[in-house]
Amino acid sequence: MKYLFFFFSLFSFAQQTQYVDFKSVLGEITINTTDRSISGNVIYDFDVLKPIDTIKIDAQNMSFSNLKINGNEIIFINTNKQLQLIFPFQKGKNTLTFNYSAKPKQALYFVGNFDSAQGDKSDDVNGQVWTQGQGRYTSNWFPSFDDVNEKVVFNLNITFDKNYKVISNGLLKNKLENGNSIVWQYRMQNPMSSYLLMLAIGKYEEKELKSKSRIPLEYYIENNDISRFEPTYRYSKQIFDFLEKEIGVKYPWEIYKQAPVRDFIYAGMENTTATLLSTRYVVDSIGFEDRKYTNVNAHELAHHWFGNLITAESSTHHWLQEGFATYYALLAEKEIYGEDYFYSKLYDTAQQLKYASRTDTIPVLNAKASSLTFYEKGAWALFVLHDALGDKTFKKVIKNYLKKYAFQTVNTDEFFVEIKKLSNYDLKEFSKVWLETTAFNTQQANELLSKNKAIQIRLEVDKASKKPLAEKEAFLMKTLQSDVYFTVKKAIVNQLKNEKYEAKKQLLILALNTNDLQVRQEVAVSLPKIPEDFRPLYESLLDDKSYQTQEIALFYLWNNFPSRRSEYLNKSKNWIGFNDYNLRTLWLSLALSTPNYATEPEVLINELIEYSSPKYEATTRQNALEKLIDFRLTNDIVLTNLVNATTHHMWQFSKFGRDTIRLLLKNSEMRTSFERILPNLSSNEQFQLERLLKE
Repeated sequence: MKYLFFFFSLFSFAQQTQYVDFKSVLGEITINTTDRSISGNVIYDFDVLKPIDTIKIDAQNMSFSNLKINGNEIIFINTNKQLQLIFPFQKGKNTLTFNYSAKPKQALYFVGNFDSAQGDKSDDVNGQVWTQGQGRYTSNWFPSFDDVNEKVVFNLNITFDKNYKVISNGLLKNKLENGNSIVWQYRMQNPMSSYLLMLAIGKYEEKELKSKSRIPLEYYIENNDISRFEPTYRYSKQIFDFLEKEIGVKYPWEIYKQAPVRDFIYAGMENTTATLLSTRYVVDSIGFEDRKYTNVNAHELAHHWFGNLITAESSTHHWLQEGFATYYALLAEKEIYGEDYFYSKLYDTAQQLKYASRTDTIPVLNAKASSLTFYEKGAWALFVLHDALGDKTFKKVIKNYLKKYAFQTVNTDEFFVEIKKLSNYDLKEFSKVWLETTAFNTQQANELLSKNKAIQIRLEVDKASKKPLAEKEAFLMKTLQSDVYFTVKKAIVNQLKNEKYEAKKQLLILALNTNDLQVRQEVAVSLPKIPEDFRPLYESLLDDKSYQTQEIALFYLWNNFPSRRSEYLNKSKNWIGFNDYNLRTLWLSLALSTPNYATEPEVLINELIEYSSPKYEATTRQNALEKLIDFRLTNDIVLTNLVNATTHHMWQFSKFGRDTIRLLLKNSEMRTSFERILPNLSSNEQFQLERLLKE
C-alpha cells in the first residue's frame, strides 16, 4: 500500500505548500568534529491545509529514528534525498518529532584543526565549522525544504566544545554549560526560507554596537585578527543606518551579526541575521586599499530585505534579490565614497554588460541568466527605474512592495503592480529593454551616466583612444593634472599600454605624481618592462601603502634588474602582505631563485612548504604550491600537500590540484614519486590520486 502512496506523492510534490504549511522547527543538534558528522532531535510544527497522503522533507543522505506525529509512530520512507511521511493527513495542526544523523558531503564544512588538549589556546588549534545553504544545500545538514516558498521559523540548540563560540540565526536566548560543552540556544521570531539557515563555530572575539534604530549589531573576528577589526568592519554601522533610512522599512529582524570564515566558497552570504564573509576581507589599514569589504558588506545586508524578508518565488525572478542587493549596495557606497564613485562603478558594469551582450544570449528574466546579468544588469534596471520614477515615487514603491509581501515569496509582476499604483511609467517597454532582451542599451546608459562630470570626461578619454598620442597628449596631460576622479586617470594610464615608452614617459610621470594609490598601481601593472631611466621612479612604488602594488613592483623590479635583486630582497624581507601571505610567498620564491642570496636556503624552502600545507587557507596554499613547482622545489611533502588540494571543498583549489598533477604526471620521475607516496595518503587522497594515475 505504501508504494501507491509514493506514486501519488510524486504527483503532488510541486504543490506541497498548497496542502501543508510548516510553521516552526526546533533542532537540538550536536556536531562531531572527529568524524565530521551532525546529529540531533527535531520538532516540526505544521498545519495541514487540505487532505494529503504524503508529506516530504528534503534530507540528503540522512538516517532517521523515533519518528512520530502527534506522539504516534507512522510509516515513513527515506529515499536518501527526502524523508517522506506516509499517512492520510486531514486538516489540522500537527507535531512531527524524530532523531537524525548525517555526514554531509557539502553545505557543512570543517576547516582547520580541532585536535587539542582541553583548553588549548594555541594558534595551531584553530578549527572552524560553518555552513553554506544557498541554492538547495541546507538539506545536506538539516532536514528542511529546498523549495524557497516554504518559510519556517527556525530555532536551533547547538551543543559544542565550550572553548569555541557558536553563531546561528536569531537571538541567543541562553547558554547552558554541560560539562566540557555549551548548549547555545538561538531563537527566531519570523519565518524564512531554509537556504538561509546557518551556523558558524570558531574562536572568535565579538564587539557589539547599536544601530540608530537600536538593533544590536554584533561583529565577530578570530582571536588572532583583533588588530584588523576596525579596517575589516569599517563603515559597517554607517551602512546599516543608511540602508534602513534609504529603503524606508525598518530592518525586519531582531539582530544583525557578521563573522569571517576561512576557506569560504563565496565573498559573503546573507544568512538571515548572520552574514558570513570570506577571510579575504579581514584586512589591516593597508590591505583595506585593495580588498575593502564595504561593497560585499552592504550587498549582504541589503539582502535582509531583498531575499530574506521577501524571496523570489523561483530562479526566473532572481534579479529581485541580486539586482536589488547590488543596487542598494551601490547606493550605500555612494553615501560613503561619493557620487563619482557611484557613477564610476555603474560605468564599469555598463562596459562589462556591453561586451558580454555580444555573446551572452540569456536575459535577466531567465533562470539560466549569468551572475553578471542577475546582479549587474538587474542593478542597472533599478538605476533606470529610479531615475524614471523619481526618488520620492521610487522609495514609496519599494516601501509598499516590501510591506505587502513581507515574509512571502514574490515575482516581477507583483513588483510591477506596486509601480503601476503610483506611476504611468511604460513598464512594458522597460521590461522589454532591461529584463527580456540581452542587448545592453548603451545609449540610454550613457545619457544617465553623463549627468556626472567625471563620466563626461571619462567618455572623452574613451573617444580619444583611437587618436594618435600626439593629437591627444595635451588633453591627457591636462586631465592627469586636474582633480578629476581617479578612475579617469587610471583609464588614461591603461590607454597608454601599447604606446612607445619615450612617447608616454611624461604622462607616466604625471600619473605617478598624482600620488593616488590606484593610479600608481595602474602604472605598476602597465610596465612589465621597466626602462633604466624610469627605474628610480618605479622603485618608489615599493613604498606605496598597497600590498597589491608592492607585489607587482617587487616582481617586475626583480625581473628587470638582476644586478639589484639583493637590494630589492633586503628591502622586502619582512613583508607579509594580506592574510594569504602574498608578499611573503613571493619573497621566498624570489630569494630562493637569486643565486648566492640565501645563506640558509633549506630554512626558506621549509617555510614555503609549510605555507602549502593544510594548516593554511586555500589561497595561501595555492600561492606556495605554484611557486614550489615553478622553481622545482618539490619533495614528498610538497606532492602530498598537492594531492591533498584535490580533496578540498573549494572547487577552484581542487581543480588547480588535479590540473597540476596531470601536468606533473607527464614526467616519468614525477609519476614514480606520486606512486611512492600513494600508500601513505588518506583514503580520500588515494582515491583522487589513483584516478589521476589511471587517466
